[in-house]
Parts: sequence; C-alpha cells; structure tokens
Amino acid sequence: MKHNIIISPFLKWAGGKRQLLPVILEQLPAQIETYEYIEPFIGGGAVLFHLQPATATINDYNEELINTYQIVKNNLAELIKELRKHKNEAAYFYQLRNLDRKPAYEKLPPVKKAARIIYLNKTCYNGLYRVNSEGKFNTPFGKYKNPAIVNEEVLTAVSNYLNENNIDICCGDYKQVLKKATRKSFVYMDPPYHPLSKSSSFTGYVKGGWTEADQTALKEQCDVLHRKGIKFLLSNSSAPLIKELYSEYTQINVKASRTINSKGTMRGQIDELLIKNY
Repeated sequence: MKHNIIISPFLKWAGGKRQLLPVILEQLPAQIETYEYIEPFIGGGAVLFHLQPATATINDYNEELINTYQIVKNNLAELIKELRKHKNEAAYFYQLRNLDRKPAYEKLPPVKKAARIIYLNKTCYNGLYRVNSEGKFNTPFGKYKNPAIVNEEVLTAVSNYLNENNIDICCGDYKQVLKKATRKSFVYMDPPYHPLSKSSSFTGYVKGGWTEADQTALKEQCDVLHRKGIKFLLSNSSAPLIKELYSEYTQINVKASRTINSKGTMRGQIDELLIKNY
C-alpha cells in the first residue's frame, strides 16, 4: 500500500507519539509490513496512521474515543456536517462540555458525541483530553483565534484508510485484544504511563485512572506474549517500577518533549522507555 502522508491523528491525545515516531520506527521489527498489527491502547493513533497496515486491530478503553473512530469510519459526511455547526465561543464551549453532566447525554446520537469530542479537543486549552473522577470532561476553553474544528482533508483520508483496509476497531479490556495475537502479529502498546513522581501523575484518560497493579498486570501480559513468540514494543515512563518490571527485556531510553501539560513549567524533555522482546 502506498503511504499517504495526509493520514494522521485527527485528535491531539495526551502522550501522543507523533514526535517520537522516528525512534519508534527505528525499533520496529524488520519487514513490519508482513505482520498483523495490534495496538491495544490506540489513543491518537500516530503509529498506526504512519505505518498504515493493511490488517490491524485497534482498541481503547475510552468509549468516547472509540466511538469517534467508528463515526469517522462509518458516518463521515454526517460528522463533518455536525462539526460545521460548532462555534469557537467560550459560552458555547462550556454549554457543550457540560452535556456529559446530564442524564440525557446517554441518549445523544453517536455522531453528535463524536463531533463534540473533536470540537472540544480542538478548542479546549492545550488540546488536553482529561476527565475528572466521575469521568466528565473538565479541560477549560482554550481561547484560540482560529482552531481547525473541521479538518475535512485529514478526516476523509483517515476514513478512507479505515474502510479500504481490514481494520478491526474494539473498545474494552486490552487483555481481550491481546488474546487475538499470534506469531504473525506485532503488538505496539502505549498504555497510561506510570508517574515519575507523585505530583506528575496524569491518569485522566478514563474514569478511575491506572495504578501500579495495572502496570504489573500489563507486564504479566507481555510475558504471555513473549512465551508465545509474539513480538511486542511497549512505551512507558522511565520510572524505577517500570525499569524493574521489565528488567529482562531490552530497554531503550528516549528523550521526549512533553508539551501537553497544563502547567508550562512542567513541559520540556523527559526520559521515556521503549521496551521490546526481540
């Protein structure tokens, strides 16, 4: 398949891998195009959209995110029509943001939910998708002059890619997706990172966040993949817990620039790890 540079993330997602793509690509197995691609924590999909595999399974626990992928794939025209209705105004932004506080939100059509997520992502402060302890979107208005609320070219390219290839879009527990992996699969995992310190924790992707126990459970799943002879590459923080958990695997230190933190003083280069079993 010819690489299409227009196919790219349509959402800015915390921990997105677009800027780390060069080093990630260096660490991929040889002949990556021959593998069935599996990504259990899809997020913004930077790696997927760069590789553009013909066969892939993608998953995320975040229902709002996966609904948006499904709508981009299956209902693009109506999504774009809905996006054009949205206004870059503070009062309108908070009105739309607060919809998920109301019982009626559950009955909102999927296409309206998807348009809401894209709109909030493009107009909220720093493009930071974050929810509170009750799972409600809580990032403030960004006050941007001309945000790209409707990026029709990218949305169309992504929709075409998802439709013209064998891409299975799932929503749920990553462990269920990993059960689909075979020796013909390559698994890239970008889970919620373990915090480098108590003050640096960001777990606002989904209600409940991720704990040390979740990190340990993921490592056990990686061991299962390894025993089955399935290649995996994992991104995580360089926290001592992660280094210790994956001590028997290859660890590559990388420098990542984090620009999505709501506090300017917390942005800048930090150490991250790429972990692989091949």
